Amino acid sequence: MEELIKKVRKIEIKTRRLTRNLFTGGYHSAFKGRGMSFSEVRQYQFGDDVRDIDWNVTARTGEPHIKIYEEERELTVMLLVDVSGSSFFGMSGQWKQELITEICALLAFSADSNNDKVGLLLFSDQPERYIAPKKGRQHTLRIIREMLNVQPSDRGTDLVAAIQFTRNVLKKKSVCFILSDFWADGYDIPLRTLARRHDCVGIQCWDVRERDLPDVGLLHTSNAESCQNTWLDTHDPALRRAYAQRFDENRDNAVLAFQRAGADFLSLQTSESYAPALLHFFEKRAKK
Repeated sequence: MEELIKKVRKIEIKTRRLTRNLFTGGYHSAFKGRGMSFSEVRQYQFGDDVRDIDWNVTARTGEPHIKIYEEERELTVMLLVDVSGSSFFGMSGQWKQELITEICALLAFSADSNNDKVGLLLFSDQPERYIAPKKGRQHTLRIIREMLNVQPSDRGTDLVAAIQFTRNVLKKKSVCFILSDFWADGYDIPLRTLARRHDCVGIQCWDVRERDLPDVGLLHTSNAESCQNTWLDTHDPALRRAYAQRFDENRDNAVLAFQRAGADFLSLQTSESYAPALLHFFEKRAKK
């Protein structure tokens, strides 16, 4: 338990600093509130839009008044996190799951600094753990603890089930971050359905060894989800090309699925810094 607390604290310190220095304004600009709500009435000034005139107040006072609106800021952010066997892989100093946890912490603290609610769904081949959206630092720390302490009941991936579960529990329009390596099939149509109601963002986390095999001769490998063992002759250039092509096709399919759904997609590698890529993504979204 003490080791878990240390890990949570370490992630909080790192991601809170990033949130404070880089992301709060970017997050606020990139993800808008639900719309505009009435704030107050004030006396008309030269240059105001006549369409905003409050005719009832104007008639009652004999002076023109206009309605003032403000952005209805509060959002609900939902983190859909893949905890299947393949997420616990990494040859570049960091597991994919560790990268995903830091990104989720950064997003959660950014949301908390904007007074938004944050929820969590951990999934493998079934929904593993659901935490309903709430506000506050303690709630954010709970989300980080759950991610660090997760022990999935299975190693497979069912993205369709995770999307359908999310559709059922989210009643209001939300921002849905889906964090996975997207080694899954058949989620195109469910994703489109989810994206019609919610603002969806896919974040693919991957390790360089999932694409590029080293030339080291015979290599014993094990599928992280099926546990199937295989010997590969990495001296074979054709095999290494096919291995890379398989990864590229999976990533291209994920990009296409999110494009067709009208959703955003971001691909992050475990050996590279995620902060510049996320900041660029926020800035790009804010300009849309």
